[in-house]
Amino acid sequence: MGPVILEIENLKKYFPVNKGIIFSKNVGMVKAVDGVSLSVFKGETFGLVGESGCGKSTTGRLILQLLKPTGGSIIFDGQDLTKLSREEMRQKRMEIQMIFQDPFASLNPRRTVREIVAEPLVIHNIGTSQERYKKVTELLEIVGLTSAHAERYPHEFSGGQRQRIGIARALALQPKLIVCDEPVSALDVSIQAQIINLLEELQQEFSLTFLFISHDLSVVKHICDRVAVMYLGRIVELAKYADLFDNPIHPYTKALLGSIPIRNPRLKKEREVLEGDVPSPLNPPSGCHFHTRCKYAQGICKTDSPVLKDYGNGHLAACHLY
Repeated sequence: MGPVILEIENLKKYFPVNKGIIFSKNVGMVKAVDGVSLSVFKGETFGLVGESGCGKSTTGRLILQLLKPTGGSIIFDGQDLTKLSREEMRQKRMEIQMIFQDPFASLNPRRTVREIVAEPLVIHNIGTSQERYKKVTELLEIVGLTSAHAERYPHEFSGGQRQRIGIARALALQPKLIVCDEPVSALDVSIQAQIINLLEELQQEFSLTFLFISHDLSVVKHICDRVAVMYLGRIVELAKYADLFDNPIHPYTKALLGSIPIRNPRLKKEREVLEGDVPSPLNPPSGCHFHTRCKYAQGICKTDSPVLKDYGNGHLAACHLY
């Protein structure tokens, strides 16, 4: 592994819940991210997975400071992003970009592809208009499009082509880190493979680091070097992808892996079936958040919150019973 490029320590994001219109009163806090700590090495693809509502996308937005954290630190390339001024963070975003989940909503329908891809260059006042024109053409060719696509509008493209446009925009400023927020979840399976292959090629060509957010472990397996599993705002397991898939420790991780479809339906596969619904982040369970759905839960799970422990080879898990 290379040097650490991103280090998150005890990151929290609580959203206040208010009741009433005229005399508004705070009645609680939604704990979307509740004490997340992780490190991302330069040049790797780090996966962040979990069910919808676990806080993984919120974590990605906190890294770019699109949301302000309630607590914790985000150290990127030696600087704590939470302590930067608005202008300092604006300059820092040249090094951190994002690929959004929805290729339909993330592109301005009133602008041409050339204007969309060139926008980061215009905002940061990079190059002349002719240089930007040439740069956009190069970026489109890099992601598998042509200069002929540059004067069209987003509605004229398929979902996969729109995501390629989003990737070109993210590459415009030559960033060090790209946060990929479920970049293939809205695409067909065949198009998903094309986009994943494109991301891998770009990573090799431009020495990129990816934080890859997804709920699909079968996708994560093909692109990530290490994977962290989130549940209700907390990381419950973190390991190299091979260790995680071959030797999962946490019951929640086992259940996620068991939900991956198998190619031959005639083969029998043991599954950890989850019971009940995901608890509300407004009132999460005490102790281990997962104990209300875990068939192995004991008394300590209901009272004490487990901490991440290293079980060898960088395989971390937060479970009292292992």
